[in-house]
Amino acid sequence: MSKYHVIAQNIPNLPWEDKPQGFKGPIWRYSGNPIIKRNPIEGIARVFNSAVVYHNREYIGVFRAETVATLPHLRLGRSKDGINWVIDEEEIKFVDEEGKDYRPYYAYDPRLVKVDGVFYIIWCTDFYGPSIGLAKTTDFKTFTRLENPFIPYNRNGVLFPRKINNKFKILSRASDNGHTPFGDIFISESPDLVYWGRHRHVMERGGSGWWQSLKIGGGPAPIETSEGWLTFYHGVVNTCNGYVYSIGGAILDLNEPSIVKYRCKNYLLTPELSYEETGFVPNVVFPCAALVDAETGRICIYYGAADTYVAIAFTTVDEVITYIKNNHESVGRDGGLGR
Repeated sequence: MSKYHVIAQNIPNLPWEDKPQGFKGPIWRYSGNPIIKRNPIEGIARVFNSAVVYHNREYIGVFRAETVATLPHLRLGRSKDGINWVIDEEEIKFVDEEGKDYRPYYAYDPRLVKVDGVFYIIWCTDFYGPSIGLAKTTDFKTFTRLENPFIPYNRNGVLFPRKINNKFKILSRASDNGHTPFGDIFISESPDLVYWGRHRHVMERGGSGWWQSLKIGGGPAPIETSEGWLTFYHGVVNTCNGYVYSIGGAILDLNEPSIVKYRCKNYLLTPELSYEETGFVPNVVFPCAALVDAETGRICIYYGAADTYVAIAFTTVDEVITYIKNNHESVGRDGGLGR
């Protein structure tokens, strides 16, 4: 029996491999990685940093796809097992709320989150600089773009999978046109996905872990557990040979998720294998989706590898929460580190 209760759907065929014997880390990789390789369909050079949900007994993905001209856009994909994917030959066609074409100039690093029976896509879009794009669908046939939540510059928007105190909640990170020298995670709320406010600081870059010293940013939709919102995020360090992206973990308060209950001082996963260390952008693991099976507590994390591939890794609710709690660092009410 699981130590921590999780609020989630049952996914009977969630991709899974048992933890390798002798492996010490809290998250372990799928032996068949990467699950999406270079040039997966004609005209597409790379697919990575992509979001996945389980719906109507199949897996549906919103993928960051880059053409051979290196223009990022979003494409839909489907899979029966969450591992082998059929990706659409055309990009997602967005319309506005009046049904008129509303194509983003570019779109990348999507998240896909179900709230109250509606699926929302959140991505980095062009709005006089990087900002957050937002769209919704109920059938994965019509995709309606909504107003951008924030002005530039902003990235890594991710909605919580349910309203909290009758408000939508979104994590985001202030940014600029490049690799911003600042980069903390904030949370905002809205009654209607139009008007956003009550902005609160959640977590700051740095901490005792050098792996997150440059910036941090939200990852998959937080997972609701009896201990709090289990949150995977990415942390970045600037080394003498460039940036390195790792996966971190934290647990936020259920009723006021600007409060960080536990924040792991160690990374949970960092680039170590060839498909993570070598690619279009080397040394990147970037999580965008985490599916959890309510019955078993198993978690499958979808992450981009080296801005070139899609890979998956595994853990359980019990294992990763226990690891975060056993390796947490002192945090203040708003996520600021204790001094």
